[in-house]
Amino acid sequence: MVLRTRITTAVLAPALALGATVGLAAAPASAAVWNSCDQWGSTTLNGYTLYNNIWGSGAGSQCVWANSGTNWGVWANHPATGGIKSYPNATRAINKPITSLTSLTSSYRVTVPASGAYNTSYDIWDTGHDYEIMLWVNRTGAVGPLGTAQGTVTLGGHTWNVYKGDNGSNAVFSFVRTANSSSGTVNILPVLKWIKDTKGWFGNETIGDVQFGYEITSSSGVLNFVTDNLTVSGG
Repeated sequence: MVLRTRITTAVLAPALALGATVGLAAAPASAAVWNSCDQWGSTTLNGYTLYNNIWGSGAGSQCVWANSGTNWGVWANHPATGGIKSYPNATRAINKPITSLTSLTSSYRVTVPASGAYNTSYDIWDTGHDYEIMLWVNRTGAVGPLGTAQGTVTLGGHTWNVYKGDNGSNAVFSFVRTANSSSGTVNILPVLKWIKDTKGWFGNETIGDVQFGYEITSSSGVLNFVTDNLTVSGG
């Protein structure tokens, strides 16, 4: 499943062909075990599914590489225009109701560019795709969450500004970290319980996928996004 995913049928072949030239030429010196410049390129490594996921209109070129499901990166050259172009990510399937989960945690360590417009975020979905929970751990440039501000809350080891909105297909709850972070551990389960029990914004949803990646609006000049390490665990 390719979610964060407003799937578009736009033909990006010229841009992707450029990506094969630009992106892979800049790939890490040690050859990755997998790479793709395809719009919907994907593979599964170590229990994680990697997606290139170029879904937005007006996108440029982008290539994803992976040494494993937990060590991967993206080279992207998207124009400095508005609108999200892509969400390359690693996905771990959970498929358990919230009340059946005893834990759900994730650790991350990333190296991200100082320029461009993007956020580094978790994107968590229920199995019915009615609800999307985003956890932004850092952001750069002119990007912001969907919806209206709901205040600030400290959950899962971080302090977040909370936003509630709807994209026309599903409800979106965004938690934007009050300060950028390039590494840390997020206890995801208290966030889900806060939405369910404290706010009543959804019921005992079955959590499907926990995704982690880069929601890129612009990355002109070929920018490098690296997930140095990622773990998602729980059950």
